[in-house]
Amino acid sequence: MRFKRPKRAPVLLALTLLALICGIRLWNPDFLDRLECMTYDWRVRSAQKFSPPVTSNLAFVSMEDSSISFIRSGRFWERPYGYGLYWPRHVYGRMIEELSAQGAKVVAFDVLFGESRPDHASVKMADGSLIESDDFFALQMQRASNVISAFTADVILPDLFSTNSLALGDISTEKDSDGVLRRIKSFSMRWNGAFKSAAKEYGVNLDTAQIKPDAIILSQPDGKQISVPLDKNGNFDLADFVGDEIPKGRKRFDKPFERVWDMGIVIAAQELKLDLNHAEINLPQGYIRFHGANGIERTIPVDAAGDFYIDWRITPTSPVLLREPIETVLKQDKLRLLGETNGLNDNYRGKLVVFGSAAKGNDLTDRGATPLENDTLLVSKHWNVANSVITNEFIRRAPLALELALIIILGTLTAILTWQSRVLMAAGGAILLAAIYTAATFFIFAKTRFWLPLVYPLAGAMLMEYVILVAHRVMFEEGEKRRVKSIFSKLVSPHVVNELLDAKKLSLGGAHREITIFFADVRGFTAFTDEAQEQVAGYVRTHKLDPASAEKYFEESARETLETVNLYLATVAEAVKKHEGTLDKYIGDCVMAFWNAPAPNEKHALLSLKAAIEAQRAILELNQKRLAQNPARQIENQERIAAGLPPKPMHTALQLGTGINTGLVTVGLMGSDEHGFNYTVFGREVNLASRLEGVSGSGRVIISDATYFHLLRHAPEIATTCKELSPEKVKGFREAVRIYEVPWQNK
Repeated sequence: MRFKRPKRAPVLLALTLLALICGIRLWNPDFLDRLECMTYDWRVRSAQKFSPPVTSNLAFVSMEDSSISFIRSGRFWERPYGYGLYWPRHVYGRMIEELSAQGAKVVAFDVLFGESRPDHASVKMADGSLIESDDFFALQMQRASNVISAFTADVILPDLFSTNSLALGDISTEKDSDGVLRRIKSFSMRWNGAFKSAAKEYGVNLDTAQIKPDAIILSQPDGKQISVPLDKNGNFDLADFVGDEIPKGRKRFDKPFERVWDMGIVIAAQELKLDLNHAEINLPQGYIRFHGANGIERTIPVDAAGDFYIDWRITPTSPVLLREPIETVLKQDKLRLLGETNGLNDNYRGKLVVFGSAAKGNDLTDRGATPLENDTLLVSKHWNVANSVITNEFIRRAPLALELALIIILGTLTAILTWQSRVLMAAGGAILLAAIYTAATFFIFAKTRFWLPLVYPLAGAMLMEYVILVAHRVMFEEGEKRRVKSIFSKLVSPHVVNELLDAKKLSLGGAHREITIFFADVRGFTAFTDEAQEQVAGYVRTHKLDPASAEKYFEESARETLETVNLYLATVAEAVKKHEGTLDKYIGDCVMAFWNAPAPNEKHALLSLKAAIEAQRAILELNQKRLAQNPARQIENQERIAAGLPPKPMHTALQLGTGINTGLVTVGLMGSDEHGFNYTVFGREVNLASRLEGVSGSGRVIISDATYFHLLRHAPEIATTCKELSPEKVKGFREAVRIYEVPWQNK
């Protein structure tokens, strides 16, 4: 494929479109981001086929419909009566007790305990004493020392539970606008009560607070800012809020906030011994880094809001996940406390256990769509986040600079393909390029979890570049090509037409160029016509035909005469087009043609001469065939006369006289849109070629000295056969011109 130099208009069009796509990407409207997220879902599902690595110590203790029936039945522990959906807290305490006995490393609750429940029945301890249900739950938390309690910004966990928990884990869920859970907040802020009160009083949004090493800047609705200074330990002075009279029981210097990390991060931190209190948080640079024991380090890629995409790998039904309903754990706890230790197991030894509800039809159920499943338990986000941190594999979305670069690169390649190839070939090339890029993005994601964009490079840059440039070609360039084809398809060979359509630059409006002009006249045709007409007239007189019959005979003769001349002219025209000449026009029984326009050809004189020689030989062969048909025509005429029909004229041999000249002429389209165009040449050298045809006689090819000198350069073996004739004085030329005769007969 030859490289075609692009024109200014399509280049500007392609560049403008790329700039527009890049601008839209910077804006990134929600509906386009949703489309890109849909491609993320497809990649997540496809990546599952590669069996991605997962940690093996994750477990899920679930509240099932069977669990609710079991607790309600009254068969739970020592109580003779059952409980409803909202169980007393000591039920969870019993679960912690058993999991701790089995050696679970972590027990994380995906259930909020937002208030104390003194109305729940007391629990009888082994020594016979009674303890409140909430206290029993807190006691088991304290004994296990591995419980992570659920937190959200909207629910305040009672101190009884928060102080006895190992840590708090944020279980907040914010789905994307299409209802799919793809990302999670890395942490939430648990602000000190003084800041909450100040925010409420002054209308401050704590989510927009600027946290600096030495101060916290709060912005009021009117634009004013409140600066709360921090000491070297990062503590604020409560006196800045309430004055010197510090309320009883309140610390004067305290932390302004506590970061509550996502539940999955907290779970993984216990496994890896990560220090969450001294995390490196650099949201502008897009990362949060944790350090742990033995040099362990984990860096989570986040956006400016601290969100990151969940590496979804494990569903609630995955075989790698140990899953049991809570009643299984409670039954074993009961047996253990009764001393019936035979048959007890320790399935949860070393496990990171998440407890959550899987029951249907109750307000504890948290279900929704994830990239892996359209309807699943959203509690699964915790162990997927934990698995990502433990295995150190995170979703990394391509940075903006790389996305813009891909838009430009793929858009440019598509523009080149569309410009350089025919429409169907360009479509195939663009589809192949898109398929290769798409396959690469899926493969890279499956292997590295690196998320390369699809929507903007493919639907934006590639598709739009292809559609717009093809539309431009159809409207302008293809229209011009159709115009060229309509003009030249009958004037030149198909090969020359294709050259014209592929030409980098085609000048049809007029050019000064060296051209070889060819004139070939059918000799004897006038005499043949006169003789045929006289024969018809004689027959009409002799046979005294009526006017209608005479007219019919004249028309039949004229039709055959025209067919004869067309046969000879077509023979010459075929030789011209075969040797890449441009057929200019028919002038009576004369053919005019030229070479080196519109398609340039350095050997234009040689090609013209070859066409002249082939035309002479073709006319000779045609004459032989026609004369050989005369005996059959004599027999046909006898039959026609017997039938009362006029005879047909006998075939005669016609000759060809040819004149060729080379020189500078004006070439271009002559005419108008209203009346049509003719691509032709004119000038002094054209007249000379016509004069040389006039002196050529019959069956001869006469060329000028200019054409002869071209032959010396391009075909010296032919030039040596040419015979120089005496200079010829021709009409319109002051000096006699040197001429040569070219032999053409086969030897």
